[in-house]
Amino acid sequence: MTDTAPRNQSAPSGGAGGASPVTKRGGGDPATRGRTTIADGVVEKIAGLAARDVLGVHALGSGISRTFGAVRDRVPGGGSGKSVSRGVKAEVGEVQTALDLEIVVDYGVSITEVAAAVRENVIAAVERMTGLEVVEVNIAVSDVKLPDEEDDDEPDSRLQ
Repeated sequence: MTDTAPRNQSAPSGGAGGASPVTKRGGGDPATRGRTTIADGVVEKIAGLAARDVLGVHALGSGISRTFGAVRDRVPGGGSGKSVSRGVKAEVGEVQTALDLEIVVDYGVSITEVAAAVRENVIAAVERMTGLEVVEVNIAVSDVKLPDEEDDDEPDSRLQ
């Protein structure tokens, strides 16, 4: 028969001279005390910055969302500068996340190579910074930026 009782613990004693058990405060590894939640917006910002770092990515988001974002950014109090999460949508669970990105690529680059590089960079950044497993990164290429096209991010302003 095997003894399954923990060792080095004193049995409760009825007398005044008995040893009292040692009480450990906190109970366990500090990393296991409590819960950490990560908001969708946090993952979207990380993914947006990682995608923009890839050579060949001109912008994130569709033309309409970029135009509205640029107008909103010019209105005092309307925005906090360039939105890094524009064109990025994340669904965050307890241990996994899935991402959808809408990108505009520069003319002349291989779209499949840019998409693969974006996917790799986004997965590496999100997993490293959040500890979440990235289960998928869906990329939609919504436009190609031609060399002679004006940027949609800078609408002409009539006011001086």
